[in-house]
Amino acid sequence: MNRLLHIKASPRGTLSRTLSMGAVFIEEFQKKHPQTIIDELNVFTEHLPDLFAETVSGKYLLMSGKNIPSELMERWKEIETQINRFLAADVILLSVPMWNFGMPYRLKHYFDIILQPRYLFRYAENGLQGFAKGKKVVVVSSRGGDYSPGSPFQAYDHLEPHLRVILGFIGITDINFVNAQPMDAGGEYTMKTKLDEGFSAIRKLVESSF
Repeated sequence: MNRLLHIKASPRGTLSRTLSMGAVFIEEFQKKHPQTIIDELNVFTEHLPDLFAETVSGKYLLMSGKNIPSELMERWKEIETQINRFLAADVILLSVPMWNFGMPYRLKHYFDIILQPRYLFRYAENGLQGFAKGKKVVVVSSRGGDYSPGSPFQAYDHLEPHLRVILGFIGITDINFVNAQPMDAGGEYTMKTKLDEGFSAIRKLVESSF
């Protein structure tokens, strides 16, 4: 495990309960793997290339088996940079709060950038082939309400299913979620209790799986 990419998807800094969970994971992980390089990418502060008609057209050229034309390569290099950072990581930590039942829009933007044919996946004769196999992914998430399995609002959770589909599409199957919930619906005591439970679950996960 030489490289860990920490993708932060909250703009709240030290106020973010999700980022506090991510910080616990990094702390515990570095105790076991002190030589690991930590690459931090905050989607709210990172310059992410915009997807204009020209760059989107590049995706369809790749899908059809053609190459990116020279006039698009300058913009496409920004996309390649983000793809290469993702592919360089052995472990990927996603610190992602639930926003309106799904992921923050900047994280969706990030995935729209890196999920490119011939870079992270291809359609082969025998079906879909993902190029990110073998990576380990951990998703830490805090949610205002309780969307846990068996709860009345389980069906409202479009964050975990969406991320599992995206990651599975590119070949990643080793995915662990640690969800702290509810953060707001149960009051201050419940929030602190559930957050502490999340911290504990993260420590156990690092100890058992990393």
